[in-house]
Amino acid sequence: MSIDGFFHKIVMVRDRLKIIEKLINSSKITNEKKVNLQQYITRIYGSLILLNVLFKYKDDHFKGSIS
Repeated sequence: MSIDGFFHKIVMVRDRLKIIEKLINSSKITNEKKVNLQQYITRIYGSLILLNVLFKYKDDHFKGSIS
């Protein structure tokens, strides 16, 4: 896999997490379930933070909190 392909996959993971967050926030599930799902997403972002050293621009960095 090329380095460009690697970065593309990482960015796709981030973008898909953002979509999942929006779907959770707009869903009709209980607040308790929303909080639980958002905590999982926050943990995933936390794991991805380790990859920030690979990104040149801060705008491309992963963040540990839900935006």
